[in-house]
Formats: sequence, structure tokens, C-alpha cells
Amino acid sequence: MYFTYENITLYYEKFGNKEKNIIILPGWGETRNTFSYMIDFLKNYFTVYIVDYPGFGNSTFPKKDLTIYDYTNLIYEWIQNIKICDPILIGHSFGGRIIITLLGYYHYPFNNIILMNSAGIKPRRTIYKKIKTVTYKLLKKIKYIIPKRYRKKYQNYIFSIFASNDYRNLDPMMMQTFKNVVNEDLKPYLKYIKSKTLLIWGKNDEATPVKDGNIMNKLIPNSELIIIDKTTHFTYLEKPNLINSILYEQLKDEINFKD
Repeated sequence: MYFTYENITLYYEKFGNKEKNIIILPGWGETRNTFSYMIDFLKNYFTVYIVDYPGFGNSTFPKKDLTIYDYTNLIYEWIQNIKICDPILIGHSFGGRIIITLLGYYHYPFNNIILMNSAGIKPRRTIYKKIKTVTYKLLKKIKYIIPKRYRKKYQNYIFSIFASNDYRNLDPMMMQTFKNVVNEDLKPYLKYIKSKTLLIWGKNDEATPVKDGNIMNKLIPNSELIIIDKTTHFTYLEKPNLINSILYEQLKDEINFKD
């Protein structure tokens, strides 16, 4: 199914036909296919919706760069347009950024949210990262003293060394969007989230470390943090049965058991 808003065509799918609604907001680069195991479990109790973000899966990307606020407005307009009533929001990584912005910046009234390995805390630039940035800029300038026929190959080489996997794999049109998103610090919005919030974190997460989960737990008033041993940034893939059990315990009061 598709929803169009401001030259963006958003693809989404719906599973199940229960009274209560859940929206799953994937991480950056993930699609609905990544969450099949979770969807197969949740659809027994809820109507489950999941989207492909612009530029991923079946959703189109506009001819301009986007910000986290563009993504958030798109998701909110989609929810309003197709009339998803009082949904529970589950967000992984980048999906967590959208949820934080929905509730903490725009103050939209969603009552129950689950953030899994959520992004949103801008990391402090360590000395190592500062040195890495300066080194990359210096190496880029060296290309001008290299014969022209080798410049492009040289530039691609240093880019492959210094760029992150997420950034390196993007279409050039989306690179500025990626910069816009990761450079936005959402920490100031956390204290405005009043909803019941469950934070799920992988103990060995390096993309969004456990300290980010602790910060969110401290700043979001009505929140609980569960740390999963022997998992990284993808807890829901590494321990799917455990995550589904945690979701059930968190959401069982929302389930209507009538036939």
C-alpha cells in the first residue's frame, strides 16, 4: 500500500486485524522484511503496520535532502491520513529518532512507546575522531597534486577508508540527508516525553552504546531500561524469541482477548 505526501510516495504494509494498533519504525536502511519474525508474533494480538522509509524498499526519495523533521512529519501525516487509532510505537535505531521527535519535539500524544537500541544522542567527538576528520580533509587536498587520471580513484580509495558503512553505501543523493539526521542531537527533547516508555538495549551495542540507553532512561520520566546480554545493535534479530517475550509482557495489558 502507498501514501503520497509532498512528492514522497511512502510504502507500508498491514498485518493482522485486531483492535489495537502497532506501528514498527525500522532503523536506517532496514525495511519491513527485516522484522518478519516480530510481525508474525505481534499480528496474533495487534494490527501491525510497518513502513519503508524514503530511499529504501519500495518508497521513493524526493529530489532534495531531508531532515529528521521531514521524516517525522511524513510519518505523522501518514498515521493521520490512514486513521491509525492510538497506535503503540516501536522504533529501532533511526526509528527511535522519529519517535523521540514525534513526542519530545512535536508533543504528539502517543501513550505507549518502545525504543530498541535507539539513536538520537549525538556522540561527543573524541580526540581520535577529531584527528581522523583532520586527516581525511588533508588527504582530500593531496588529490590536487596527483595526475588527473588518478584523482578519482584516489578519492574513492580514501573515502572507502574513512567513511562509515552506513554512509559509504548510500546513493550520493541521500548522503546529505544522512548527515542531516546524524548531526541532529535529540537529547533536549527526551525530558518532554511523558508516555510509558520501554527501552531495550544490546549490552555490546557499538552503534548506539548502552550509555545512550542510560541517558534516555534518566531523562524520560516514565521509562524502564532492559539491557540484553550478548547482543549488539540488532537485539531483535539476535534474540528474537526473548525480544518477543519482552514485548508481550510490556503490551499484554493492551491486548483484547475477546474472540
